[in-house]
Amino acid sequence: MAKRSHGFTLIELLTTLAVVALLLMVGLPSMSTWLQNQQIRVSAEALQSGLQFARAEALRRNVQVRFQLVDTLTSACALTNTGANWIVSLNDPTGLCDVAPSDLLAPLTIQKRSGAEGSPNAVVTATGGSSVVFNGLGRMSGVGLTQIDVTNTSGGVCQPAGPMRCLRINIGSGGQMRMCDPAVTDATDPRFC
Repeated sequence: MAKRSHGFTLIELLTTLAVVALLLMVGLPSMSTWLQNQQIRVSAEALQSGLQFARAEALRRNVQVRFQLVDTLTSACALTNTGANWIVSLNDPTGLCDVAPSDLLAPLTIQKRSGAEGSPNAVVTATGGSSVVFNGLGRMSGVGLTQIDVTNTSGGVCQPAGPMRCLRINIGSGGQMRMCDPAVTDATDPRFC
């Protein structure tokens, strides 16, 4: 009776490694683009969630609640229209972004988020200012932030010229928010801005 050998031959192992290496070389560039696009999506969804939370808190508390973009979450923070960090509070958080959420300590912070959480390469650019204030009816109080564009320059330029699927959040005077794709040109497409 012949003895059966178990395991792989050197030829089988080298062939498998060559196929895996080829698949990795083909797949890594598209995987990198996918990861960079995910950072845009995560950042845009977090911004939209923060805006919706601020509006919901204004309705729940029946007071004015602010959503503000800030440059950093330290005590040296300032409002900016290019900040990926944001704070939901009752008062202006300038210089007080390091204060933990509290209903007693200024600026009466309700929630905050660092732009580095899941989306360190996302670039945020706001139109109309750095903050929006929602009144007790959930509507915008006065003039403020009307649009937020989220891009990722480390992954390339936005579509259609490049690989990045950049996103935009539009904020209406009634307090409604809508995420859309600025690269979509067909007005009948639900992703159209």
